[in-house]
Amino acid sequence: MKIKKKITSLILCGALFMSSINFAFADSSRVVTLGANLSKEQRATMLKYFGVNENEVVIIEVNNQEERKYLQGVATEEQLGRKTFSCAYVEPTKTGSGINVKTANITWATSSMIASIMSTCGIENANVVAAAPFPVSGTGMMTGIMKAFEDATGEPLDETKKEIASEELIITGDLADEIGGESGQDKATGIINDIKTEIIKNNTSDTIQIADTINNITNNYNVTLTPEQEQQIKDLMKKIANQDYDYNSIKNALNSVKDNVNENLSAMGENPNSGLFDSIKGWFNGIGNWVAGIFEANKDLGILENTNDNLLGDGAQIDATDKDAINLPSSEQVEGLFSKIWNWFTGLFSSNNNSSESNTTNESTDQNNEAPVENNHSNDVPTSNTDNNTNQDSSNESSEPVENSSNNDLNSSDNNQENNTSSEEPTNLNN
Repeated sequence: MKIKKKITSLILCGALFMSSINFAFADSSRVVTLGANLSKEQRATMLKYFGVNENEVVIIEVNNQEERKYLQGVATEEQLGRKTFSCAYVEPTKTGSGINVKTANITWATSSMIASIMSTCGIENANVVAAAPFPVSGTGMMTGIMKAFEDATGEPLDETKKEIASEELIITGDLADEIGGESGQDKATGIINDIKTEIIKNNTSDTIQIADTINNITNNYNVTLTPEQEQQIKDLMKKIANQDYDYNSIKNALNSVKDNVNENLSAMGENPNSGLFDSIKGWFNGIGNWVAGIFEANKDLGILENTNDNLLGDGAQIDATDKDAINLPSSEQVEGLFSKIWNWFTGLFSSNNNSSESNTTNESTDQNNEAPVENNHSNDVPTSNTDNNTNQDSSNESSEPVENSSNNDLNSSDNNQENNTSSEEPTNLNN
């Protein structure tokens, strides 16, 4: 009984500790932006996907006019469209946390691309989920992220940096389309991110040095730019060079993007030619991440842990800067697991108590058998029928089937009715 009380106390303490963490988490600033053209059902689905109730977060709508504010003159009319469906969930984090991104059904930008662009607009530490109920390009997603971050922190981002970030989104997306193939998005992200890193790190503003940096980085990725693309990137980098970026503040985010891109390209067998030193560094980083992973099985992914990928269906396109954020169990599944653990604990002690009582009864019975019969075949001692007949009661345990229930409340017809007509998704982006 003492052991049972101790373990029960530990469980209760753990539950109180977790509830205090959740309470503190609920107090932090979390903002959700929803595309203005979502239906009522789609809005409800997105909130459920984010793992929040409407009264738990600040909700802001993002419309196409706001999207055009930063992309007009940079994006084509086809890319801008007339409707906005993409959504964003933003949680500012403490200094040094970096940028952590997860995407769902965003086709034109990967999680690493978004992380890199966020650093350009002045965001240094945040968790972000960008998603839509069905596949969309996501051009309105960046506007939503910037709006949500400003509202969550109460501090406006620099307008010039926001415009540069929006321009970077279009340039990176267009470059990804031109490179094409499975690795197009990762190569385009890596190229822009690496050039930007070198420009900010070395405080480069000279036009010739910028051109040399562009040439060296694109060679590393085995990509040849057209004169128009090279000029576009050069103009973008000039704008970045004229800003007051603090490399030490954003280097974690930039390096994380580089590592994610290299990991993805390595998985495709397309390692960028980054040199022997970087290869050795990457190898040691891989070993370090593997060791760290052993001790970080329960690492905190913030709001990325609350998403329920099952709600968007089997065909949903899910991506994350931290792959552990993909296909996490829903909150209902976590609660079910805790319930099973609790039942296992209580059942274990119930079984032990029953076993103890059973052993006590058996010992008492054995003490009453003072003269056990050693030879049942003896002809000298007659054996009575009552001594030989033993009544045994057997009970059959019946197991009831457990009904599996699905929490997929998404109305597939509602989700797919605008799938092919969404003007937020460019028609010829996937080559």
